[in-house]
Amino acid sequence: MLSPSPVSDATSKAIEDIDSVTIRFAGDSGDGMQLTGTQFTDASAIFGNDLATLPDFPAEIRAPAGTVAGVSAFQIHFSSHDIKTPGDDLDVLVAMNAAALKANIADLEVGGILVVDKAGFTDKDLEKAEYRSNPLTDGSLTGFRVIEADITSLTVKAVEPAGVKGRSAELCKNFFTLGMMFWLYDRPTEHTLKWIDEKFGPRSKYKDKPEIAAANHAALIAGYHYAETVELFASHYRVRKADLPKGKYRKISGNEATVFGLLTASQKSGRNIFYGSYPITPASDILHGLSRYKNFGVVTFQAEDEIAAVASAIGASWAGSLGVTATSGPGICLKSEAMNLAVMTELPLVVIDVQRGGPSTGLPTKTEQSDLLLAIFGRSGDSPIPVICAKSPSDCFAMAFEACRLAMKYMTPVMLLTDGYIANGSEPWSIPDPGALPKVEPVLAKSGETFFPYERNVETQARKWALPGTPGLEHRIGGLEKSQKTGMVSYDPDNHQAMTLERHNKIAGIAKDIPLQTVEGDPSASLLVVSWGGTYGTVSTAVADCNHAGIKVAHAHINYLNPFPSNLGEVLRKYRTVVVPELNMGQLKLLLSGTYGIPVQGISQVRGKPFRVSFLVDQFERILKKASA
Repeated sequence: MLSPSPVSDATSKAIEDIDSVTIRFAGDSGDGMQLTGTQFTDASAIFGNDLATLPDFPAEIRAPAGTVAGVSAFQIHFSSHDIKTPGDDLDVLVAMNAAALKANIADLEVGGILVVDKAGFTDKDLEKAEYRSNPLTDGSLTGFRVIEADITSLTVKAVEPAGVKGRSAELCKNFFTLGMMFWLYDRPTEHTLKWIDEKFGPRSKYKDKPEIAAANHAALIAGYHYAETVELFASHYRVRKADLPKGKYRKISGNEATVFGLLTASQKSGRNIFYGSYPITPASDILHGLSRYKNFGVVTFQAEDEIAAVASAIGASWAGSLGVTATSGPGICLKSEAMNLAVMTELPLVVIDVQRGGPSTGLPTKTEQSDLLLAIFGRSGDSPIPVICAKSPSDCFAMAFEACRLAMKYMTPVMLLTDGYIANGSEPWSIPDPGALPKVEPVLAKSGETFFPYERNVETQARKWALPGTPGLEHRIGGLEKSQKTGMVSYDPDNHQAMTLERHNKIAGIAKDIPLQTVEGDPSASLLVVSWGGTYGTVSTAVADCNHAGIKVAHAHINYLNPFPSNLGEVLRKYRTVVVPELNMGQLKLLLSGTYGIPVQGISQVRGKPFRVSFLVDQFERILKKASA
């Protein structure tokens, strides 16, 4: 089926050039909002825009249809210049029903475009959304450019020639809506049409139902031409390609980037990956992703519980593979005992914590940064491990690779912190040259050499990796305290002191192997903002906005949390005021104050959502005014 003609040839309506747009698609869980947002994102990436996304899933499992609790949303910010956040206020809100409108209207800027499906505003829909009157008629939306469209009925008519009727026809309304947005923002349709053919075509599981592909084709094109021809849209808009550094790009999510980072480190090191994991939100996609790469020697094991998952990974590391496991905060609590075993045996292990909101089950689909202290201290005894964190979806590649490098070089478990925001979010990723990446060289004990299990490298303090079955490398290993060199069980107090110090010094010494702390922003600033993890984009943008407005602020982002960069204390002491915005109750603030003995202010938020740039700008201004008073 032919795609719509290029906009410039297909319509006489005016087209306006704009720098950036933030759109949010919102509807019931099951309305296809995540798919719609993903396809719009893919089209924007192919067009060459810079972009950042924020999928927002319902926290409640199968909340009643039509209720606010069951609303699913997908936000995309795309631009002709470099961006680091999915945006604050919305330029466009697409609301497929009353509940979606109620849950999201507060984020639509005054004068913004509101697209609604009138079919989602029946009396029953309004009651479920707890509206006392219909917002489409009561005057409450006068501050917005409201586009009321009969999306559902128009979709049903558009797909009728394909032989799809009833509920199946209504399910195509997300593609009709997508077509409208493609026209409104001059997006290409070819990629999505091709995707529909691959997803629902002759080589898919839907090969016996060709009407599904035909219906989705028809809905997309009908939505495109509807927006083109109706008088609801007086004009449409173009966001030109972004001027990004030269390279080969692809759109990538944080979890996808984590998978590729692990795979690349495996190939560079010559060690196969064993991934043992219990599927947990929002880390499950790492399991799904790695399971596709058995051709690279990846073995995936879906365990029945978190303890079995991490224990299997430790066993794999003992056998010579690189053991990897991933979870979220509740899973880290369960894995902690086995992680102690990896510390005691000094085996390489990568533990990925995709942080989510709240204690226990909490808010499994929402983002937070509340596992930092758990990551550093959440084990019995003196059990230090390196802790590093990714700052963006694409950075998950680099930090997953780094976690593997450190684990194998220093023979230690390493924890990588990401969060739901960057794990599910996506952005353009410049595919790196594998040859330019750091070396990953596990130090393996060799047959025929004199071998002691806990004899250490002078520089790294790491023991050698002795693979089972290698002649002459028989040794004792387990969870009981080891003799300093031989690895035999020891209860000698002096030996326990010595081994505890050796494990501590090994981790502390990693500071010599990580980058020094850098600072961005105004060099004459008296205020230093410190960020870590997924707050990078918002903080960096807020600092840039402050500097642009003549407000002097500097910014230090920390990727390495244990150990800290060796010059971090020196950096912090240069500034009159240090403030840490974080999505917890002040965990990094506590660590910095305790480690360096300096006063640190905190900005805390635990709403299950990222910071807003405008909120941080206001906070920085307030802190500076108070400091100068």
